[in-house]
Amino acid sequence: MGGALVRGWIEAVRKGGALTLSIVDPSFDPELERELDSVGAVINPPDPGPVDIVVLAVKPQTFPSIVDGVKRFIGPDTRVMSVMAGIPMELLSRELGAQRIVRCVPNTPARIGRGVTAYVASPACTPEDRALVEQLLEPLGTVEPIAAERLMDVVTAVSGSGPAYVFLLAEVLAAAAEQEGLDRDTAMRIASQTVAGAGALMLQTGEPPGALRKQVTSPGGTTEAALDVLGAGDGLGPLLRRAVSAAAARSRQLGKG
Repeated sequence: MGGALVRGWIEAVRKGGALTLSIVDPSFDPELERELDSVGAVINPPDPGPVDIVVLAVKPQTFPSIVDGVKRFIGPDTRVMSVMAGIPMELLSRELGAQRIVRCVPNTPARIGRGVTAYVASPACTPEDRALVEQLLEPLGTVEPIAAERLMDVVTAVSGSGPAYVFLLAEVLAAAAEQEGLDRDTAMRIASQTVAGAGALMLQTGEPPGALRKQVTSPGGTTEAALDVLGAGDGLGPLLRRAVSAAAARSRQLGKG
């Protein structure tokens, strides 16, 4: 996610955006580091002082180990934007000494500007802070404000982890096609394009997924036969509800840890 954000901001700088980027301990590929250098970004500044906004794009388990280093960037007017799953704003504020906190949940399609990023802001954040955060997140795709922090665990389970569910669907669909006789490469191409095309159709038409599903489903046809299996009491609906519940529970555990 850090890399996706940085790529979006590099493009913004190239288009004339008034951004100054400082990157700490980047785990980027050499090409991205060269791009950062081309827009004048500073990597591992020795004595940065307070900045306008600090972005925490690390694994939540590593947060305790970076607190002291992050504090060098914090001043009375610094905003802190975190993409760490599960770490609550109260903990971020207490550990970093900042009041204007924003939690974000991007997802991996952000790498190509097609992601969705939900965010929630602390009460200390101003409308201007929210506008700045949305501007910084726009290169990743759609930006969705969330009413309450307690809902961020659900967002993490749905949009944050959701791409993995879709990728698994493509894998399983391809494996089923292979079992029915298609060769592996053809099965994977057909399954992947089907998943991608269905998602694109849903976005482009704006029609509800239920309506689009019904358009594909002829009475007594092949799709209905498959949906009878997927819609059974132990089918896809209950399975996904259990999966989302497990992911949300894990997000809460990460916050407590």
